[in-house]
Order: sequence, then structure tokens, then C-alpha cells
Amino acid sequence: MQIYIVKQGDSLYSIANQYGTSFEAIANANELDTQLPLVVGQALVIPISGQFYTVKAGDSLYTIGQKFGISAAELANINQINIYQPLSIGMQLYIPESATKTEIVTNAYIEPTGGQVSDTLESAARKHTNKLTYLAPFSYQFDRQGNLIAPPLNQFATIANENNATLMLVVTNLEEGSFSADLGQTLLTNEEAQNNLLNQIIQTAQEIGFGDIHFDFEFLPPENREDYRAFLVKATDRLHQEGLLVSTALAPKTSADQQGEWYEAHDYKAHGEIVDFVVLMTYEWGYSGGPPMAVSPIGPVRDVVNYALTEMPPEKILLGQNLYGYDWTLPYEPGGEFAKAISPQQGIQLARENNQAILFDEEAKAPYFFYEDEDGAQHEVWFEDARSIQAKFDLIKEKNLRGISYWKLGLAFPQNWLLLEDQFTIKRESN
Repeated sequence: MQIYIVKQGDSLYSIANQYGTSFEAIANANELDTQLPLVVGQALVIPISGQFYTVKAGDSLYTIGQKFGISAAELANINQINIYQPLSIGMQLYIPESATKTEIVTNAYIEPTGGQVSDTLESAARKHTNKLTYLAPFSYQFDRQGNLIAPPLNQFATIANENNATLMLVVTNLEEGSFSADLGQTLLTNEEAQNNLLNQIIQTAQEIGFGDIHFDFEFLPPENREDYRAFLVKATDRLHQEGLLVSTALAPKTSADQQGEWYEAHDYKAHGEIVDFVVLMTYEWGYSGGPPMAVSPIGPVRDVVNYALTEMPPEKILLGQNLYGYDWTLPYEPGGEFAKAISPQQGIQLARENNQAILFDEEAKAPYFFYEDEDGAQHEVWFEDARSIQAKFDLIKEKNLRGISYWKLGLAFPQNWLLLEDQFTIKRESN
């Protein structure tokens, strides 16, 4: 697979000719309407075997070979150049498809809204679950007595089973649409409620076929940090006895003593020791109520991973990844209008409709653009594309992480799935 950035004057036909493929193949892979123009700065994935690499300053056959896992001699032979020949900046080298792919675990949350599973959401599950280790309906909740409250599941269990994926039972301390510190504290300080909740989790898992129990307890009071640890010890012991895996979601911390209501009750070291794996929620730097910026800039994401690796082994870490971006109305005012969530495909559509080129922040590794709406209001849009997801895939491979966890299905991002399948083998986990 080749990532190609659209330039002024490009068409699907000209790009297809450049790579020896058809315009239909590119359109189908990227889910494009061939009647609509391309957007300057748009990142396309070209469905070819292998890829082309453009030589940059400081490159050599040896360093390029190291990057792609191929010897300098083989690289020279494939490209029919002398191994001792200096490389010219801008020169294109063909990199063959790797014979061996990295094996990773993949998870995707899927969130029904309005008390039902929409046809669109079920269609997304059918389309992508073959690329998932885990399908995670979001979410089961509980009351103050520890009674489990189920979300609508419709055909999710059947879809997971048909695709050899494991259902993940996500349990949250959500109450009336928000994470409740009080509800979490009530459970973590009430043995009877805990026992009731665990009994109902086990019964539900056995009846429906869940293989992993995933605790996503957020905004817990700092004084309940040890209570949460003790609960996880108890829950993991019971659930393991029933043949169930246990995982948790962790706020994106960069130190053990990081301040803030989202972070303080999450003990990376304890979770790393107790549960089978964790999901790092490495997104929402740019969030709907905050100032415009990349949702998951690579630098801060890397900082979280680096800290996590001081507290737990890489094989326990799933990197969290957003499948969405945001459209902010400017000027940003704290407490003002919230940004609108958009899919990557909607981001491209917005740029096209407003005749704007897509820009790319090399530091954050994220695409963005500006536009003016019909009422004269200025907007700033940050989203994801093939380049931004490739940066995360590179980080997963560099750090030998367990895999990736997506929030959430139902947001169109075809380039992600193309690159995922091209570079990784999806592991199937049995409990």
C-alpha cells in the first residue's frame, strides 16, 4: 500500500497511471465518489503491492532498509541501482511488501445511542469485525446495588461469532450520560454491591458469550485509588476462575503523580500487575469543549506510552486511537459552543465543499484546515488521515505494543482499515 498526497491538478486517472493501477481501484479502496473532485492535501491509500519511498536528506540504502526490514543489497537489487551509488534527494525507491507482518490485538468500541442499534452502526460492525480481535459494545452500566444494566446488543454477538472475534463486556460508571464519581465510589466501598455486580457479569458473560470483562471507571475520587486496586484484584480473581479475561481503560498519564480528576485514581503499575491488558485512552487532547488542536498528537501520545512502559510490559498495552475529528467554530471561547465531531471522510468532504486545501501538521502528525461557513463564521477542523494513523502504527511496531483500540465504530475512515490489514496480522484471543 502506498500513501499518496493529492497535489494541484491531480485526478484519479493521473494518480492511477503513476502507480500502474486503475482509478476504480483507488476510488473503491478510499470509498470515493468518482464524480467529485479530489482535495489538494487529501491522503489517499493506493492499493498496490509494496510501496514507494522518497529519499530524504541523510538517507542511505542501509538506513532505509533498516526502516522497512530489508537489506541494503536487496533494496539495491530490486531498484536496479549500484549499492555504492549515492542516493539523490527526491529519488523514489520501491519497497516490496513484507513477507512477515506484525501480529497485534485490535479492539473497537461500538456505542448504540438512543436505546437502539441503528442500521448504520450494525452495518459498520458487519463491515469491520473481521479485522478485530475484540468487539466492545459500549456500555454496560450498574446501579448503586450493583445491578447490571445492559445496552442494546441486537446482532453484535452473532457478528462477533461469525468473524471469530471476542465480545468484550465493557462496564462503566456512567450515570445519566456522564461518568459519576459518586456511583463509582459507592461501588468501590460496598462489598455487597461488588459481589452482586460480579455475579451478574459472570452470568451475562456466560449467557451471551463475552470473553473479556473491561472496566472503564473514570473520574473516580482520588481517595478511591486503593479501593479501585482492591476491587480489580477481587474481580480478576473471580473472573479468571470463570475463564474470562480482564482489562481496563486508563486515562493518558505521563507520571504516577499526575494531578487531575481524570488521572489520580488510575494506578498504572497496579493495573499492569493485576489485569490481562489495558487500553490507554490516548486521545482527546483536542476535545469538543476545548481549544482547536489535534485529537491525538503523536508527541503527547508517545509520552503516555513511554510512561506506561515504565509501569507495565508492552504486551499488556493497547494504544487508544480516535476514529473521529472535530470542527470548531472560531474564535474559541471557554464554555462556549462545543466543537462538532466528524469522521475523517466528513473532514475531506467539508474541505471539498468549502474549496479548502488540507494542511498537515508535521509535529502533531495530523491534518487540519480552515474554512468560512455560509454565515461568515470561521472554522478550524482537525481530523485523522492515512499519515496520522501510520504514525500510530509505527509507534505500535517500535514499542512492540499488544495492539490498538479504536473509539469508535460507525465513523468512516477507510484508509485506517486498509493500512491495518496491509501491515498487521490480527490475533485471535481465547480465554
